[in-house]
Amino acid sequence: MAGGAASTTNYTSKGTTTGQKFLFPFILVTSLFFMWGLAYGLLDVLNKHFQEALSINKARSTLLQAAYFGAYFLMALPAGLLMKKFSYKTGIILGLLLYAAGAALFYPAAHFANFNFFLGALFVLASGLTFLETAANPYVTVLGDRATSEQRLNLSQCFNGLGSFLGPIIGGALFFGGEKVAGAESDLSSVQVVYIVMAVVVLLIAFLFYRTTLPEIATSEEGTVKATSSGKRLFAHSHFTFGVTAQFFYVAAQVGVGALFINYVTEYWEGATSEKASYLLAVSLALFTIGRFVGTALMRKIAPNALLTLYAGVNILLCALVMMGKGEMSVYALIGIFFFMSIMFPTIFALGVKDLGEHTKEASSFIIMSIVGGALVPYVMGAIAESQSTAISFIVPLICFVVVLLYGWKGYKTK
Repeated sequence: MAGGAASTTNYTSKGTTTGQKFLFPFILVTSLFFMWGLAYGLLDVLNKHFQEALSINKARSTLLQAAYFGAYFLMALPAGLLMKKFSYKTGIILGLLLYAAGAALFYPAAHFANFNFFLGALFVLASGLTFLETAANPYVTVLGDRATSEQRLNLSQCFNGLGSFLGPIIGGALFFGGEKVAGAESDLSSVQVVYIVMAVVVLLIAFLFYRTTLPEIATSEEGTVKATSSGKRLFAHSHFTFGVTAQFFYVAAQVGVGALFINYVTEYWEGATSEKASYLLAVSLALFTIGRFVGTALMRKIAPNALLTLYAGVNILLCALVMMGKGEMSVYALIGIFFFMSIMFPTIFALGVKDLGEHTKEASSFIIMSIVGGALVPYVMGAIAESQSTAISFIVPLICFVVVLLYGWKGYKTK
């Protein structure tokens, strides 16, 4: 804070600032976390399904992650600029419409059994998710007391975990449920059904948002001097710039672990099928969701940055066990990684935008852009898996968690 002067950032809405005023918007926005969690949960199942149905290798299948998270990189700044000019509500509705359009495009992509068409559809869908995440993450942090912003965002992200948990269950049952039947693994009709239903549901949610009045959050500065933290250039805030870097590596780790999960289980757990691996992925994401609730509770007693550091350290050890490729033991270690990843995204996000005042929306865009780590790094893992082994490829998320640990240890501090 410039000059060491005391200053606080307060958040106000156009109207009453009571908890009741914020409760329904909080619930409605939290529903968005569930919807993009569902889209992500299906993504990792599609990797293995397309390897079988479209005869592509591991490295090529990770282009799904490249399309999905590449959209975040390209669309995050436009999303932030649009919301800065208009409102969070505008960004949310546009995001939902893009989400629905991308899901609908899965129908012709499956009809033509064209992998490149799927990549395009997924890019459109993920562009919509970019708008939703750019709006919803910072919106939740300011819908209430600044001191509990990390807890509030972790609570909303719990429902993201719930959607991610249901995705592999749906995908495992519909995409791999008939894999014992000759030729069933190449059937893409189940993909058509799932994504058309998603498109309809998302359109209904968009209509609900259109008919609902949301309080627009504005920032105001109070203090004895004007040279406050938010008066500085955005990139002069080291906790923000390191936060962007930490989020890049965290998302890279999360996406890489999920992308090769089913491959790892089928290769290192004797007799495991793709369907069984999908259900184990669902169990992993259930642990991810439980971890969010547990982490939110622990943050009442433990500082968010300290918990982030501890969880990153545990995941470094678990990745080392996964790299050993010791059958079921290593698979259990792989499943455990999800629990300790649970709090990382929302905690890094909340720490990164803390005390940024008028820069909050812009900062949100850059942190969402850092999700491009999920587009670039999984391909590296896929290439290592093809040339070495799937187990050895987990050296990549191990390195990523080292960066997260450093952010939680010292990089989060505001100056």
